[in-house]
Amino acid sequence: MKNRLIFLVGPPAIYMLVFFLLPLGIMAVYSLRAGGVGTGFESFTLINYQKYLANSSFHRLLWRSLLIAFGIGVISVILAYPLAYYLAFKAGTKRVTLLTLILVPTWTSYLLRIFSWKIILGTNGLLNTFLLWLGVIDKASPILLYSRMAVMVTLVYVWVPFVALPIFAALERIDRSLLEAAADLGCKPWLAFMRVTLPLSLPGVFAGFFFAMIPTVGEFVTPLLVGGGQGAMYGNLIQDQFTRALNWSMGSVMSIAMLLVVFILILILSRVAGKARLLDF
Repeated sequence: MKNRLIFLVGPPAIYMLVFFLLPLGIMAVYSLRAGGVGTGFESFTLINYQKYLANSSFHRLLWRSLLIAFGIGVISVILAYPLAYYLAFKAGTKRVTLLTLILVPTWTSYLLRIFSWKIILGTNGLLNTFLLWLGVIDKASPILLYSRMAVMVTLVYVWVPFVALPIFAALERIDRSLLEAAADLGCKPWLAFMRVTLPLSLPGVFAGFFFAMIPTVGEFVTPLLVGGGQGAMYGNLIQDQFTRALNWSMGSVMSIAMLLVVFILILILSRVAGKARLLDF
């Protein structure tokens, strides 16, 4: 029994140690290092943390990125829930085919999909062509490109299929006899949804929300390609510290700060959502 437990737990534990805890440890060491790239590890200091705490622009960008990530998570859930509901209750034998069609775009390159939205939102893109055809605008212009709205639209498009999956899984596990019982007791469809379907699907909703929100906080590729200066996020600042400024110490401090803030936010939201529901999921 003991050997079997070690065999089952060992590989995941090693994976977490090598690809999660070890990189975090290295990042923590770099955050305490004095000097820039090329210096040794002879001296350690908290000066990098002091500089970070004294720089209010870092805090503002982190707060803005958290708000954007929260908004993207909420919008993704709102758009994904009807999709998952239709697949679970209305699609019937077509659900597998429709689910496959939803996931097909995710099989292509992430950068290719981002560049596609860059073309759509660009001066000669589909959006401008459509607005010109309607007569809403007189000449083509990059209306949404290189803005915070472009970042949000693109990331919502990216995350909706992934958010729909846990919601669909939660809806699939709902015992249909509960809905039949509600109908037999005279409960209207919309009331049965509010009192039976929605509460039982909340674990999937929260899982999908976190699935979209957490990686969005540190996102830097999408803001870089479609956001420009107006749509820059906290992840872009971390990337600049590691690549352009070559200040790995400050980049590590910023990464740790983001990790701590996201962890605290998850704890708060988990408590609000109900720890029992999340653990049951």
